[in-house]
Amino acid sequence: MSSMDNTMKYTVPKESNEPEVRQTLIEVYNALQDKGYNPITQIVGYLLSGDPAFIPRHNNARSLISKIERDRLLEELVKVYLAQQRSE
Repeated sequence: MSSMDNTMKYTVPKESNEPEVRQTLIEVYNALQDKGYNPITQIVGYLLSGDPAFIPRHNNARSLISKIERDRLLEELVKVYLAQQRSE
């Protein structure tokens, strides 16, 4: 049996709390919007690549987002999205 047949369990380290992650994403979103970028595509680019160049230094956005692990950001985005879908 190959490892592709087994389900792996992933656990995200709980280094930062939800309000901090949400506030960081909001601040980064606003900084991207201020600079005229499409915030969604820029954040996706950052999450997929890990390259901080997708996030501007404007309003300290690059520094803020770099303090939070990408897997933690993804976890929060998925959690909020799915909670919203369940409430509709």
